Amino acid sequence: MSKSRDEIWQEWRDRVNMSPKEIEDFLQTEESRSVGDTGDANSTGRDSGKRIVEIKRTDKDDLSDGQWDHMAKVVGYINRHCAQVPNDPEQSDWRWSLMNWGHDPMKDDGCA
Repeated sequence: MSKSRDEIWQEWRDRVNMSPKEIEDFLQTEESRSVGDTGDANSTGRDSGKRIVEIKRTDKDDLSDGQWDHMAKVVGYINRHCAQVPNDPEQSDWRWSLMNWGHDPMKDDGCA
């Protein structure tokens, strides 16, 4: 069963806990470039991070169907990876990967 846009919006607001500037700044780091499916600047996560910045700068009423689909994908990714917390998460590929997707698990709301 797919989620409603209201459900996606609420989860998006809960899970994507980095600001557009925080995401943009992180995408410029070596940590960001070091993780992902390609292990370089062209990973799926980094591409997603760029889309997330665009979505976060778009008014809710102006979001396209494709943006809503991506928001649902982002929420699913974050939820799956938050269920897999490593022993030392602070300086880990796990954290860097989540940050490419707009979620810093070290913030107060973490993966709770």
